[in-house]
Amino acid sequence: MSLEQKIMGELKTAMLAKDEAGLRSLRAVKAAILLAKTSEGASGELTEDAEIKLLQKLVKQRKDSLEIFQQQNRPELAKKEAEEIAIIEKFLPAQMSADEIKGELEKIIAATGASSPADMGKVMGAATKQLAGKADGKTISALVKELLSK
Repeated sequence: MSLEQKIMGELKTAMLAKDEAGLRSLRAVKAAILLAKTSEGASGELTEDAEIKLLQKLVKQRKDSLEIFQQQNRPELAKKEAEEIAIIEKFLPAQMSADEIKGELEKIIAATGASSPADMGKVMGAATKQLAGKADGKTISALVKELLSK
């Protein structure tokens, strides 16, 4: 079952339940999928990787907004963003814990032969490919810096 079909099913359920946060979130995801499918150069279908990247992008946008709303002391807007993040994350694969990410990064560092913070680019390139969809780029970057500065 494609992401679009899952979203449509959830959208119907949210409509019947009159779930305002769910409707808002799912409509945003549906719109993003339609834009991606009809954008210039698109084949009309999204691969699973493209779907995951799309969802991660939507979550990242909402996390950035959430952070800004919290800084500006706007709890009502921050609550909406947090609700949307929770709903969109249900469609993403389970995220790895910091310890699991560290273990994978240590293997990548050993494989690339990185030894100093100057080698961060090599490690990040391999890590982002290997951990795509399973870990946030910000988290990966922070852990790579920590491991290479030892």
